Amino acid sequence: MSIRPATAADLPGILAIFNEVIATSTAIYYFDPATLEDRTAWFNARQDRGFPVLVAIDDAGVAGFSSFGDWRPSPGYLHTVEHTVHVRADRRGQGLGRALVQALEPLARAMDKHVMLGGVDAENQASLDFHARLGFEKVAHFRQTGRKFDRWLDLVFVQKIL
Repeated sequence: MSIRPATAADLPGILAIFNEVIATSTAIYYFDPATLEDRTAWFNARQDRGFPVLVAIDDAGVAGFSSFGDWRPSPGYLHTVEHTVHVRADRRGQGLGRALVQALEPLARAMDKHVMLGGVDAENQASLDFHARLGFEKVAHFRQTGRKFDRWLDLVFVQKIL
């Protein structure tokens, strides 16, 4: 397994992981599957802003991906980013997510970022525990701010000062 910067050729693998997460969980508050055009626009926007998109590659292809981008567009938030990390279902719980987030941190520091945030569904205890093990601290709990699968969802923000 290796971690490297993503290329356009990795987008179908990223899309497959993203759509599996959409279909099966509340980790992403999307209803409909994304298209390759959606993920291409996302990837290009990250690249245009100089933000990384990393992939973990194994014998089956893209096993996971991570990235970060602007948290808010205001210049006062220039030093804060929000990350995302998702791992293929058959590779979860094997340390891949940890490696993908840890690979982002030096890149964020090199870009003079001071804080990394993450949004986690409040019922996703595995993700909350995962982030805590990486040194993220729970800093906010927004009640019933999301909706998916015909129920209201709470969103938790976690933060790590880099």
